[in-house]
Amino acid sequence: MRHENDAHLPLVAAPATTPPMTGLSTAVQRLAAGLLTAVAGAWLAGVLGAAVAHAEDWAAAAEAPASCAKSDFEAVVDEAGAALRDLNATNKPLFQDKLRKLREKRGWTTDQFLKEAAPYVKDEKIDVWDETSSELLAKIANMGQEGSAAKSPDCTLLAELRGYLKTLVDTQTEKWTYMFGKIEAELAR
Repeated sequence: MRHENDAHLPLVAAPATTPPMTGLSTAVQRLAAGLLTAVAGAWLAGVLGAAVAHAEDWAAAAEAPASCAKSDFEAVVDEAGAALRDLNATNKPLFQDKLRKLREKRGWTTDQFLKEAAPYVKDEKIDVWDETSSELLAKIANMGQEGSAAKSPDCTLLAELRGYLKTLVDTQTEKWTYMFGKIEAELAR
């Protein structure tokens, strides 16, 4: 639910670069677009709680299975997208609430708030995590295309894809832990 003052809250944008989608099959484009949408949403909200719960599952699944099917590639990407969408729905209101509390505590006008809140959503460390996420998304899109197009599924490639998804979640978790830590430290002052 949006608060009446949310229109003035700075929102974190999705990573600036996205993987190219030209030449991908329709199914792979749909999967990549779904993952990009999910990650963009997670970028807004963070991937704290449930990401940690999924990390152990993805770590165990990162071992190459004895057999796999093309549909397994789609299932992994769909699972990651669903986890990130769920985390977005859970964490976005929490982050915006902290921004709103900081604004109230400091008594910032809308213009002051937009300027003063920027460092809580964008700095050099956050830029590194965003760049890493963009690179991982490109790898995931390319590997999804490769796995879906293969005549016979490569289970080692599937395990590698799962590893990249885990790394993406870990990267976003680190970023959001850092961002929440920054704003909570400021609220405590």
